[in-house]
Amino acid sequence: MRKFTVSQSQEGLHVVKASQEAFPQLKSADLFHALKRRDIRIDGKKVNKDIAVKAGNEVEIWLPDELFDSSRKAAPAGSQEKMFEIVAETKGLLIVNKSQGIAVHSGKSDIEDTLIDLVRQTTKYRDAELCHRIDMNTGGLVLIAKNKAALADCVELFKNGLVTKRYRALVLGEPVVGDPAVGEDGTIYKEVKGYLEKTKAGKVYIHDEKQPGDLDIATKYRILKTFANAGPDGESVSDLELELVTGRTHQIRAQFAHLGHPVIGDGNYGRNKVNMFFETPDGKKVKYQQLFSCRIIFGRVPKDNMHVDVSGKTYKILPDYNVRLS
Repeated sequence: MRKFTVSQSQEGLHVVKASQEAFPQLKSADLFHALKRRDIRIDGKKVNKDIAVKAGNEVEIWLPDELFDSSRKAAPAGSQEKMFEIVAETKGLLIVNKSQGIAVHSGKSDIEDTLIDLVRQTTKYRDAELCHRIDMNTGGLVLIAKNKAALADCVELFKNGLVTKRYRALVLGEPVVGDPAVGEDGTIYKEVKGYLEKTKAGKVYIHDEKQPGDLDIATKYRILKTFANAGPDGESVSDLELELVTGRTHQIRAQFAHLGHPVIGDGNYGRNKVNMFFETPDGKKVKYQQLFSCRIIFGRVPKDNMHVDVSGKTYKILPDYNVRLS
């Protein structure tokens, strides 16, 4: 355990930032986990939120002694910001582009900083909240509310179908199944449907016939480009654009693997033989699934919703594919 007294210059800082000023070798991940375990005390009172501190407060940090070792290197300045970038900012929202390999929020096995931790730490929005989630190894666009009021209004947009999310993915083969469908902006797609089972352990299975407890799923897709003979047995690889109709856990990855077209690099639902075949442009193993959240489309937002400033707008990025296909 170590402790420090908040100085006048630290007045108003949140406890994580103030603690890192007192002990630069501490990582924000260490401190956020300590908060969750109620291992930080302010004037003797346990806290579990990154609250602001006042001059004169005594802060106790109950972490292992080795984490306070002065020889332990602090994270390089600016390194955290590289884990995400702010694509756009509105009155109540940050639209950020998340790097692959970063969890959007904490889980049982997370040991590194999460996206929401980093946003709270490196921006002025200490009360920021996630509006939705994407998988740790999926990169791309995520909506973050600047505060709880902004979150509530954004949740209303999702409930009323006013937020459309589109993805890009590299998959094995050339999908042909599905019924004709029209996207939110008139784009012509094929739509595939099915039923998703999620076990208590968090595993996902796709069924063609509905079973007790299954959730309906639907995804629209179109092939943007085909790479002939790019697979391990001469199969094609397709660059897909996908529009979510439903947004279930691991929906795209599990559904297209079930259809025989796994996402390249997907270690959970893909095929090991396929994943081992592909390499990055510099000859290394493909580390992440080739799946990106690339476009968020807003519908007509009611005037009484604080996010009216995004009404009818679209935010987009290009996928950062990292696989050699020729």
